Amino acid sequence: VQLQASGGGLVQAGGSLRLSCAASGRTVSSYVMGWFRQAPGKEREFVAGISWSGDSTYYADSVKGRFTISRDNAKNTGYLQMNSLKPEDTAVYYCAAGTYWVAVTSTSYGYWGQGTLVTVSS
Repeated sequence: VQLQASGGGLVQAGGSLRLSCAASGRTVSSYVMGWFRQAPGKEREFVAGISWSGDSTYYADSVKGRFTISRDNAKNTGYLQMNSLKPEDTAVYYCAAGTYWVAVTSTSYGYWGQGTLVTVSS
């Protein structure tokens, strides 16, 4: 499966963005989907994950209550709604697909999108 992330940009603190992850090559319903992020000089970290059907979600503590992961299997697309953004959310965001649940490590995901940059200004 090939993944294409989009929707990043520059936003002020307190603002919102919605990231999309479009899948092609194979139906996305066969995979768990996740979002990771990597800030400059830091390791890639787990942000959120969603199960095959979308009935279960899991979040990093740092984004819980502010971010919402979702998916539309009919459109072969996953989403990450980000609200109440903070400067520390600035990073390149990656979507990923895998077959393990709950998977919070990058090695658990076998397919990755190219990343989209989110910059939150203070």
